[in-house]
Amino acid sequence: MTSEVTYAEVRFKNEPQSLGTKSEPPAAPKEKTNPHKSHPSFPKLLLASLLILLLLLAISFLIAFIFFFQKCSYIPKEKKTTKEIPHTVLECMKENSTTEGKDWSCCPKNWTSFSSNCYFISTEQNIWDESEKRCSRMEAHLLVINTKDEQDIITRKLKLDSVYYVGLSDPEGKRHWQWVDQTPYNESATFWHRGEPNNPYERCVVLNVRSGEWGWNDVPCNDRHKSICKMMKIYL
Repeated sequence: MTSEVTYAEVRFKNEPQSLGTKSEPPAAPKEKTNPHKSHPSFPKLLLASLLILLLLLAISFLIAFIFFFQKCSYIPKEKKTTKEIPHTVLECMKENSTTEGKDWSCCPKNWTSFSSNCYFISTEQNIWDESEKRCSRMEAHLLVINTKDEQDIITRKLKLDSVYYVGLSDPEGKRHWQWVDQTPYNESATFWHRGEPNNPYERCVVLNVRSGEWGWNDVPCNDRHKSICKMMKIYL
């Protein structure tokens, strides 16, 4: 017991002589802090910023590519039409016109473009009515020829030994020719072969070559021939 009391006296030897105050244990030494640990180093910040910038650029490029691809290669619902156009791939050209909604003029793939129209040359041989229905299923109609220039552009794509239905007919056999799109028939803007039309029972018209020249010929509507479809260009 004497050794314990002596230890207690040594412990309080340097304490203030106030008997009513409890002593506080010495404060633990404060842990040293390194000011560099609270903030990432400058190179790390720079690297992280560059990575974020590159990621944003990649996302922007991807969005722009998708938008451009959809506009030029895939046909969306056109703003100014209420019809569903059954063509999934278009070939488009930039228009010089600044008219809103007409920045690009497009034709379905494998169609021929001329002026404001698109033309499809069918190699299937059908009667006149079936040929017109086939064009209609593509939101087109049999060829309506308005000018010699238009006919010349199309005939450059045709085979010389073939015959092609166009959209001109005489339903009643009275020589009252009608275009399928209701364009008025103009006698002064026709391109009949010499001596044609020559038979009231031949009520449909084909485009063929005679004496080295392309022209029109009336034929029976139940004859089977190739055909040419025409539609307005699609504007995006």
